[in-house]
Amino acid sequence: MSHLENILREITPLSSEDSFLVFDRIHKSFEFPYHYHPEVELNFIVHGKGYKRVVGDHSDEIDDLELVLIGPNLPHCWANHNCKSKRSHEITIQFNQDFFSQALMGKNIFKPINNLMRDSIKGILFSQETAEKLKNSLLTLSKMNSFDSFVEVMKILNELANSKDRTLLSSYSIEQEKFSYKDTMQIVHDYVHQNFKSKIMLNDIAALVNMSIPTFNRFIKQRTGKTFINYLNDIRVSYTVRWMLERNMTISEIAFEAGFNNIANFNKIFKSVKNTTPSSFKEQFAGIKKIE
Repeated sequence: MSHLENILREITPLSSEDSFLVFDRIHKSFEFPYHYHPEVELNFIVHGKGYKRVVGDHSDEIDDLELVLIGPNLPHCWANHNCKSKRSHEITIQFNQDFFSQALMGKNIFKPINNLMRDSIKGILFSQETAEKLKNSLLTLSKMNSFDSFVEVMKILNELANSKDRTLLSSYSIEQEKFSYKDTMQIVHDYVHQNFKSKIMLNDIAALVNMSIPTFNRFIKQRTGKTFINYLNDIRVSYTVRWMLERNMTISEIAFEAGFNNIANFNKIFKSVKNTTPSSFKEQFAGIKKIE
């Protein structure tokens, strides 16, 4: 079953002839169902303090200035929550699916933007300083002619690609990791995602990639920065947070479905990964509109 099955698939107005579209809108309120689309999207909001932003499995209350890049097929939404403003200003740029083609992004000059797109699969929150720096460019974008707007968008993307203090928002995209052909880590990644619901023995996974246990321990630490059990638990937790958003199941049912056979242990591991309890996490997303 697709993890996007019960989430609204937005059909954007982009046609095959469009490079991107710019939406310039004033809102008295901001409510839209939790949704996704294959197009990359840049969202800029002014006077939206108090809105709740949900990106993948991350939820937060935004400040007065907000600049976020949403990668392809990453579920997201903004909701009124505690916002008191009756006139928030939203600028959204939606890019055609082939805008960031590898034929273009593979060139040296575009490598920073290509790296930005790679990170966008988790959602990127840019600093207030970056948002302020790009504010005028974004607010005037919809008033430019097609060619000038294209040049300006490329400048904006370049600024974002070279900006500092970016925050990756979601752990949602862990299954979208990219590996080179026949990479040993690809084998480990695929095996864990296929078998995380069951008990995975260290000697079995080491044997799978023809390594001794000490060699495998060094390998996984070098490639992920984690022990194997922590890597496995991170993946299991990433599935539990997804299912809390998408499935009508109790926390206990979700924990056991993800391979945790002890609810106390699950609560402890979940809190160590997400810095909150499973019940508190689930409550953060209460009231977010979804298509069931």
